[in-house]
Amino acid sequence: MFPHALAQSVDLLRCPVCRTGLSPARTALRCPASHTFDISRSGYVSLLSGTRATSGDAPDMVRARDRFLATGNYSPIRRAVAHLAGDAFPGRGTVVDVGCGTGYYLAGVLDHLPGARGLGLDTSVRALRSAARAHARAAAASWDVFRPFPLADAVADVVLDVFAPRNPAEFRRVLRADGRLVVVRPTGAHLAELRTAVRVDPAKEERLGRALGRHFDAVATEHVTYPMVLNSTNVVDLVAMTPNARHAPPREHVPGVEVTVSVLATAYRVR
Repeated sequence: MFPHALAQSVDLLRCPVCRTGLSPARTALRCPASHTFDISRSGYVSLLSGTRATSGDAPDMVRARDRFLATGNYSPIRRAVAHLAGDAFPGRGTVVDVGCGTGYYLAGVLDHLPGARGLGLDTSVRALRSAARAHARAAAASWDVFRPFPLADAVADVVLDVFAPRNPAEFRRVLRADGRLVVVRPTGAHLAELRTAVRVDPAKEERLGRALGRHFDAVATEHVTYPMVLNSTNVVDLVAMTPNARHAPPREHVPGVEVTVSVLATAYRVR
């Protein structure tokens, strides 16, 4: 059966080869030039077919993220994202989550906006298997944030970028004139107690301002900060779900610890 959420979002998509519209064709999407993109058994469409992504979470990272997010330890961040997204429109519209991972934050926004539909983009096949099932109104597609998005112009009411790479020019292109971009990133205090394993670039905020300043103005920022008590399993999963896991040694036996969550969630309007 053709995934319902994907069927409801096909009008957003464009063929990544020739930029024309896509239509359902049994277990695939196809453009008028017959470029064809398979739909996986999990329900996401493989728009990156035949190309190689510049990055993507490994299966172990995705499994660790699934386990950690299921604890609810990041639910205050999820609520902040939903609140900022909900201020952008009254409830009916389109939310695009770029670098959606497992779809955790997109699903939170859709729960907050009962009339909205969502589309998640990510390079990780393992993450997309979860994202395609994260919410009844969430579709998913494989794509690389650093390439022009396979989306029509001005189709999104909200673009989410939560702990993900950014492509400001493409964010601007796919957003409607009155749309909102919601960006979440860590502060220097985030997970400071695990600093040997989880690193935050001190110049990150300055670079963000330069990158987004050509296209967007900030309209609201929430500083989400709270203590988080983790057991040893939580600590291992938290470290393993970050990009730092590629460079950190395996941590099988670690003590529980209280750590600081400190992130900024900002809503931006189009200039």
